[in-house]
Amino acid sequence: MELWILFGGFTLLMFMGMPIAFCLGISSLATVLYMGLPPVVVFQQINSGMNAFAMMAIPFFIFAGDLMIRGGIAARLIRFAASLVGHMRGGLGQVNVVASTLFGGISGSAVADASAIGGLMIPQMAARGYARDYAVNVTANSAIIALMIPPSNNMILYSIAAGGNVSIADLFTAGIIPGILLAAALMIAAYVVARRRGYPADPFPGLRAVGRYLVMAAPGILLIGIIFGGVRSGVFTATESSCIAVIYAFLVALLVYRELDWRGFVEAVQGAVRTTAMVLLVIGTAGAFGWLMALLQVQTATVHAINAISSDPLTVLLLINVALLILGTFMDMAPMIIICTPVLLPVVKAFGIDPVHFGVILILNAGIGLNTPPVGSVLFVSCAVGKITIREAMRTIWPFFGASVAVLLAVTYIPALSLWLPAVFR
Repeated sequence: MELWILFGGFTLLMFMGMPIAFCLGISSLATVLYMGLPPVVVFQQINSGMNAFAMMAIPFFIFAGDLMIRGGIAARLIRFAASLVGHMRGGLGQVNVVASTLFGGISGSAVADASAIGGLMIPQMAARGYARDYAVNVTANSAIIALMIPPSNNMILYSIAAGGNVSIADLFTAGIIPGILLAAALMIAAYVVARRRGYPADPFPGLRAVGRYLVMAAPGILLIGIIFGGVRSGVFTATESSCIAVIYAFLVALLVYRELDWRGFVEAVQGAVRTTAMVLLVIGTAGAFGWLMALLQVQTATVHAINAISSDPLTVLLLINVALLILGTFMDMAPMIIICTPVLLPVVKAFGIDPVHFGVILILNAGIGLNTPPVGSVLFVSCAVGKITIREAMRTIWPFFGASVAVLLAVTYIPALSLWLPAVFR
């Protein structure tokens, strides 16, 4: 009965349209009351869920991303990407993917990526004759690259949900090849759709222009190397790197590009505070929900249930992928990671699957879920920026969705794509 109250209450409240944090918190409180435990336990677990030192990296990376948007860094990354791949068929679509990859390597947030790159690219693409559904779908799907490459906020979240037993440095490194593979797959999809629709390609501006735009974008690109190199080498932790990212982004925006004024700084602070408050509330309530699942031995029951279906690791991974893709359609990314990690990590460990490899699989699954209604936050942001409905975007999203799923299957069944690079750096 406790499980029925916990999961049934959560599902019912979610389908009623209640914010996900309240769904998690109320269903947890109802379960605790039914079990006769003191209600204060729920609030203690919410506090415990948010009270992790590594969690401090998330608000700082969010703040750094806001500073970059308002400080001109994102615009210069787009210009460099345009000079590099704008001459390909559907040039602005290719620019969108490359710019999202570069910006994602700085912000670590898919929503920030969709907002920043979409806000700059979608109006340009519409003005150049690209259909808005194409512009929105390229933006939304390329934004999830930010989840795979350092400094991915969700890699940090997965490490925390795994009890801190999975190295953030290894996760950052493991996501690089899958992230690049995802970018390549989306560029192919963008090319195929652009060719079918007859979209143009810009002339190649020449190597001199590429070099000039590279120099202009270099301060922003350098931050990628600072964050990854510092964390990977052990010079500083992921939390310390997030603070360095804020200071670096502030100095570049203020002193190098000179585009950050007082009003922009205040807006960046307010935006970071709002986003951080929402994220931490979800993380805290998901922590209480996860504690109850552990208390009710959901993980053990899940292992037994999957063992009863199959003992083949390949089949188990397929079942997990299907389940995660379905969950991603109605659960946002942060609670999905917090809830699913303690349940599924013991399962994959029991079948000999590396926790780092599973982390990449989980995050890519959750990223794809960000582009599927009814809870696809990245798709919502992209549609809002592009001024089209979710229905219009969903009609033509399938080539990009297919490219993402193809990469998911490759990452799932070729562990070396995730595990080779961390092994090289050890």
